[in-house]
Amino acid sequence: MTIPRKKQQPDKILLILTILLVTSGILLIATISFPLALEKFNDGYYFLRHQIIYGLIPGVILGFIAFKIPLNFLRKKSLILFLINLIILSFVFLPNIGATFGGATRWVKLGNITFQPSEFLKITAILYLASLVSKNSFKKGNAPARRQHPKKFYSQLFSFLIIFGIISLILKSQPDISTLGTILSSLIVIYFSAKTPFFHNVLIILLCLAGLFFLLQSASYRLERVSVFLEPDVDSLGIGYQLKQSLITVGSGKILGQGIGMSRQKFGFLPQPASDSIFAIFAEETGFLGSIILILTFLAFLWRGIKISKESPEMFPQLVGLGITFWIVLQAFLNISGLLGIIPLSGTPLSFISYGGSHLITELIGVGLLLNISRYKRL
Repeated sequence: MTIPRKKQQPDKILLILTILLVTSGILLIATISFPLALEKFNDGYYFLRHQIIYGLIPGVILGFIAFKIPLNFLRKKSLILFLINLIILSFVFLPNIGATFGGATRWVKLGNITFQPSEFLKITAILYLASLVSKNSFKKGNAPARRQHPKKFYSQLFSFLIIFGIISLILKSQPDISTLGTILSSLIVIYFSAKTPFFHNVLIILLCLAGLFFLLQSASYRLERVSVFLEPDVDSLGIGYQLKQSLITVGSGKILGQGIGMSRQKFGFLPQPASDSIFAIFAEETGFLGSIILILTFLAFLWRGIKISKESPEMFPQLVGLGITFWIVLQAFLNISGLLGIIPLSGTPLSFISYGGSHLITELIGVGLLLNISRYKRL
């Protein structure tokens, strides 16, 4: 049965929120990275130019394509896109192609271009799982599929667990646990939202808890991050240094901040100030007030994303919208919470703001898809 729908203008509020976040990120990177870029490359705008050329510009182009492309086409090609992404992910292990930084092999280097294929998995995995579960979620008349096709739900669970396992195996071997956690969390939200049987959800949660325990036990640095979270003052010049400096940086912003571009901690005190730790610098320069505005902006993004998804006339775009919204907002709050000592540090980028071309491109593609979904509304 075809659900009546009407075409409308894309969600302008979501677009404005995205522009505000991206602009904030570009301005922050311009001021934060200047001293380091000047020291390393004798060019204060090296990192800013890199972010614009290899992140913002391709992100806007691909985001516009995602906005224009028919959603039904993406649904049909989702498996191919997912498989291509998995193949490219394997390139990180090839000599002369895979690149290693900081002990992690997560990047593919082609000439002067370096990108992180696991970031694009956030999009392709969401598209594929949404396509998979939407096939079995409803039948004619919108009757719940679980009453009519119980065998399909077992097959669906099996397929989900295979996807779950493949992604976990590949990303653990890089290792890229923060991306793994973000992707799997988004996929679980999609699966739970597709009216799947309750015991499926319980089984998946138990598997996630078992996997988390295994990951913590398999690498000492992960246990160290947990110990720092539990005791922030432990080894403040070693494993606890980043958290300690982050809390100092955030606290020095007070209510109104030190002023844009006036951060002191960016001068070698705080590790990775333009990427993983960028929220701490933002809090130092804009203070408590600026931090609250940023958090409210992400909450507004969450509200618009959920609203767009709920108003979509079909199951596939509903699930895609929920997955994208949850991924982007979860990623932001994992970054903020880690730097505030609310959860263990994870190395997750701050959505739209942290330095890094690959994550900015995928987030802008995600926004393009959300705007695409927002053009069609149930009558």
